[in-house]
Amino acid sequence: MTREMVDGFGRRIEYLRISVTDKCNLRCVYCMPEEGLPWLRRDEILDYEEIAEVVRVMAEMGLKRLRLTGGEPLVRKDLPRLVSLLSSIPGIEDIALSTNAVLLAPMARSLRDGGVTRVNISLDTLRPDRADAIARRPGTLARVLKGLDAAEAVGFEPIKINVVLMRGENDDEVADFAELSRQRPLHVRFIEVMPTESNLELSASNFLSCDEALAAVSEVHALEPVPGPPGNGPATYFSFPGAQGTIGVITPMSHNFCSRCNRMRLTADGQLRPCLFGTIQTPLRDALRRREDLRPLIEETLRIKPEKHLLVQGSSAGSGGLVALSQTGG
Repeated sequence: MTREMVDGFGRRIEYLRISVTDKCNLRCVYCMPEEGLPWLRRDEILDYEEIAEVVRVMAEMGLKRLRLTGGEPLVRKDLPRLVSLLSSIPGIEDIALSTNAVLLAPMARSLRDGGVTRVNISLDTLRPDRADAIARRPGTLARVLKGLDAAEAVGFEPIKINVVLMRGENDDEVADFAELSRQRPLHVRFIEVMPTESNLELSASNFLSCDEALAAVSEVHALEPVPGPPGNGPATYFSFPGAQGTIGVITPMSHNFCSRCNRMRLTADGQLRPCLFGTIQTPLRDALRRREDLRPLIEETLRIKPEKHLLVQGSSAGSGGLVALSQTGG
């Protein structure tokens, strides 16, 4: 039995991002409409045993690394139980979590004990008033920072801070975020905003490239290229000399990195997507519930994985009708 998944362009796929819920407790301006979305019904969402079965089949085909996403994954009840199920599957070497950290503090220890080793925390500003405005929920920053402290305390390593760049919103904090990497073992990653149907004005008018962010940081202190922390993503890393952490950039718009793509995505309702954007997806849920063999469906999804995304700044043309990043796990 083969232990390698390779798509039509020769890329080895070893990484699956699993959206455990489409719901989120925030309404970040670049991610989701303020009024939210029509949520999936409970019977439409994969249960934990179903998610584990998909992972088991893919692990037999060569899957090695997982990331739990949402929406906000911590709003899904008893998430540590899923982590324990996944960590027991032969072949799975790494489980990571992407979270806004609002609910992380009381759950950090159980997630770590269950098998999560690494966390990515969304944090777009260090100012309380701006955090409330970006997340469109009051009191956000204090809870996120409490979650970040808990992540350090229980020993998640590495801890990555994801900062979505927005001109006129948080571009004057770029150097402040970079300074976090000097003082603490944190890996700050600047991410270019990607267009969806709900954020077109923002993506058109407030786009800030990672090149501009790096230039602003370099005005404060010289950066040097470094390998960066372990992970599965497309970030390029730099650091201040002697810093405890690093500064990374993720450039889906200014510098396309699709040639290095190593991932697929499983949505909360059981769609296997070979790309974050576009319309290509393979339904697994019904076949799973009929106890059919999933392997041919997974192999077909590998075959139809596109060479690259077709995003255009300020346009929904390449997003495949995606309204919010939360729909597919970001």
